[in-house]
Amino acid sequence: MAFTIREDDLSGTDIRVLLEAHLADLSQHSPACSVHAMPVDRLREPDVTFWSVWSGDRLVGCGALKEIDATHGEVKSMRTVDDVKGQGVGALMLDHLLAEAKHRGYARVSLETGSNEPFQPALRLYARHGFEECGPFADYAEDPWSVYLTKVL
Repeated sequence: MAFTIREDDLSGTDIRVLLEAHLADLSQHSPACSVHAMPVDRLREPDVTFWSVWSGDRLVGCGALKEIDATHGEVKSMRTVDDVKGQGVGALMLDHLLAEAKHRGYARVSLETGSNEPFQPALRLYARHGFEECGPFADYAEDPWSVYLTKVL
């Protein structure tokens, strides 16, 4: 299956539905105070760039890069639709986000994800891409429901 990545303005119905499902899924697996996903309106702010992944005319995934400061970016809103998980969509998006971070001149990229069982596939993906555990960064605080990861570029 061939995939393409497009910068996305979040105006399409498909992407809004995927992001709503993403937020609902995260809320099912973590307490509300530990869900750090951004709503659509926040993803449209100037410090965030958002991309979607397509297979032909079908949306299959997404991801975003938030600028923390001139040297530090954060991976946000990584999601793959359920029926294409395991086909490389997440790795493709993560590679894209890391390449963009390098292009921007970031020294490192960090992320927050869940710590419990449903997040284990994501944790394995990030580990394969060289992310290592770190402490809370930016505005995050210690949270047993969160794992903080970073990668020096």
